[in-house]
Amino acid sequence: MAEFVLERVISAAPAAVFAASLDPELHVESMARYGETMVKGPAGGSFTEGSTVTWRARHFGIPFHLTIVIFDIDEPHRFCDRQIKGPFGAFHHEHVFLEHPDGTLMRDTITFRSPFGPIGALVDRLFMREYLRRLIAERNEVIAVSLQP
Repeated sequence: MAEFVLERVISAAPAAVFAASLDPELHVESMARYGETMVKGPAGGSFTEGSTVTWRARHFGIPFHLTIVIFDIDEPHRFCDRQIKGPFGAFHHEHVFLEHPDGTLMRDTITFRSPFGPIGALVDRLFMREYLRRLIAERNEVIAVSLQP
């Protein structure tokens, strides 16, 4: 399994950063570059414990569908999502929100495995880790900007 951790300080209270991170519309906005859309979303339009969502996006010129479930919500401190159907052999994303003198330290821990055994492991080492790191960093930038006064 490949893993990386991203940390970002955002000038907003943990509750605000937590809520923004669970906002489906903000997620779609943050992934516009990849043409990501929500194919099937949660009832009521917001993510809650047990919500499942299916995303459609294009990466590397290939269309993908990814279905995730949101779980372990501990508002406003933490939640996780993981793939239940999609292109990865495994995908888990832990979101943590810690008080910080300048607002909130947002920590993303991503653990994933591409399919196809040793070939997938090589893909992960050569470029997938960095590709996903950039994608999450772009998403975090949109969250930060959305919370600026």
